[in-house]
Amino acid sequence: MIAGDTEVVIDGEVLGQPKDEAGARAHLEHLSGSEHQVVGGLALIGPEGGEPRTGVDVSTVAFKELDQPLLDAYLASGEWRGRAGSYAIQGLGSALVDIVRGDVSNVIGLPVGLLLRLAPELLKPE
Repeated sequence: MIAGDTEVVIDGEVLGQPKDEAGARAHLEHLSGSEHQVVGGLALIGPEGGEPRTGVDVSTVAFKELDQPLLDAYLASGEWRGRAGSYAIQGLGSALVDIVRGDVSNVIGLPVGLLLRLAPELLKPE
């Protein structure tokens, strides 16, 4: 079993999922033109149970300076719903991002590099 979660952190503040469009706008305006961290955590438990394997990965994302038309268009898309930090880099949110340092799969929501470090047996052929 795999359990995971992703958080967006800027200036020590955790930006969870927005409750509404106004919350999403506030998140995106805060992220605009600055860097933030995306923290992805995983916990794995094998079919036999036992001690969980856990880990955390951190990626740094630099946002473009968001002008009003881009911000309005992104909010109108609704893609921000249910997203930590109010964006999805694997979709239209890629237009908001300038640079990613670290594992982009972590920003998407499943840190594949971390998963393989925690469960290297996934790489072994059957």
